[in-house]
Amino acid sequence: MRKALMVTVEVDPVRVESRLAGGELSCPSCPDGVLAGWGFARSRRVVGLVDPVRPRRSRCRGCAATHVLLPVSLLLRRAYTAEVIWAALEAKAAGAGHRVIAGRTGMPACTVRRWLRVMGRRVEAVRQWFIGVAVSVGVEVLGWSWVAGLGA
Repeated sequence: MRKALMVTVEVDPVRVESRLAGGELSCPSCPDGVLAGWGFARSRRVVGLVDPVRPRRSRCRGCAATHVLLPVSLLLRRAYTAEVIWAALEAKAAGAGHRVIAGRTGMPACTVRRWLRVMGRRVEAVRQWFIGVAVSVGVEVLGWSWVAGLGA
């Protein structure tokens, strides 16, 4: 069985539809594949957003693999926006513990603790990934050296 991959796209659904229709999204599963629209993934609630999210699905015209087109503001398998998770990581880098962060944000302490433990083990890879995403959407990333404090 083939594993479906998630593709990160911009937040604007009109732009995503335009890119799908124009054959501008490449398939991550095969070298020459182009993604086309293929319905929608299930609707889900995400903390940090008012309305539920229903990500677009796509299917490769070449290999027929399907992919969820996840907006860049969301993270794979997370019920919180990237902004919410990022705020917790910022607080950790500023010296706050998981209980303090949980209390400030209203998130369960065990969830915050898990994020901090996982991210602490992967801090450099995560830092590079977030910076790559930020650069790809046009965010100025100079001065993000504080992210190194997450591993502490």
